[in-house]
Amino acid sequence: MSASRSVLPVGGGDGPGSDRDRLARVVLGRVFEPGQLRVSALVGEYGAPVVLERICEQRTGGHLTDDAFSRLDAVDPERDLERAARRGIRFVVPGDEEWPASLDDLAGVEPLQRCSGAPLGLWVRGPRRLADHARALSLVGSRAATTYGIDVTLRLSAEVAARGWTVVSGLADGIDQAAHRGALSVGGCTIAVLANGVDRAYPAGSADLLDVIAQEGLVISELAPGCAPSRIRFLSRNRVIAALGRGSVIVEAALRSGALNTANWAGRLHRCVMGVPGPVTSGSSQGVHQLLRMGGATVVTSGAEALELVGASGENLPPETRGESRPRDRLTRRQQQVLEAVPMVRPATVESIARTAGIAVPEVTGVLDWLRRHGFVERMPRGWRVGEAAQETAAPTGGVAS
Repeated sequence: MSASRSVLPVGGGDGPGSDRDRLARVVLGRVFEPGQLRVSALVGEYGAPVVLERICEQRTGGHLTDDAFSRLDAVDPERDLERAARRGIRFVVPGDEEWPASLDDLAGVEPLQRCSGAPLGLWVRGPRRLADHARALSLVGSRAATTYGIDVTLRLSAEVAARGWTVVSGLADGIDQAAHRGALSVGGCTIAVLANGVDRAYPAGSADLLDVIAQEGLVISELAPGCAPSRIRFLSRNRVIAALGRGSVIVEAALRSGALNTANWAGRLHRCVMGVPGPVTSGSSQGVHQLLRMGGATVVTSGAEALELVGASGENLPPETRGESRPRDRLTRRQQQVLEAVPMVRPATVESIARTAGIAVPEVTGVLDWLRRHGFVERMPRGWRVGEAAQETAAPTGGVAS
């Protein structure tokens, strides 16, 4: 059935999630590129069926000149939905129970590179229900990832997924694929957001991973099955990645990386933006370092730290980071003061240690005796020196040699 003729069923409601609304959104998604703000705004104000009918009326009157409208004649939304359903692909729209409310936040966001607005709908492939993954973290980065970046991403993603959070990424080479693999490695859920149809693997080498995600997680796209990727579609795809997550983590990104575009979207959506620092000599981390230096992101080094920032207050608190506990950490301030005055090699007298510590001889004698019993010092024929229990942590300048 041609879209330039009768594309919508007669009768029935036009509200969100209705048959007429769903069919109209399929057509509009075929005609316009994702993220066209004017189309999204008109649909939000008047509804998809009304917008489509106006477009068809203008076409009949010969008032349309945009090349995109030439696609109207070839669109058959009912056929598109039937073919997709036979392949296990569904079209989710606002008003459906499965629609994620987080995407509605895009409706009021300032455009970025002439792109904005909530998706007209999402083509979804996978067994899970999209709306059930509100606890999600977006994790993206460079295609030209380093070994360091891949290792960090696998660990961070696995930590997040093991705590019951969903990992969202874009299936690109490098960091994105590592993010998906990390989540899958612990039996967690991951969502791949594509810049092409959900039935196409791009890059080609991601076909096996795409199939696994479709079986165990979700694969989604604004573009109908069969559509090919393009640069503008990757940029519009990034806003969906940012909107689905409560925050976005950038692991590696060069100065002109597309991952920074995702970070920009997350910031505009008032989502938490996080960055994993890399070696200062790595070009793959220069974009992340600049983001951190300008205050556009918060440093995170683990999944626990990321979840602390995006979770509810008091949830996902990471353990306090502390150095290794050592025997001398248990000493009192007075005992440490005496121990620091004891030499490492050449023994010293009690009087010499007392002068260095600034403590009276009788007290130093008692403290040395206690330290000796616990292995921190040892008594030699000519005085005292540091014992085995303290030598592992003794300061290089501690004690005197007189």
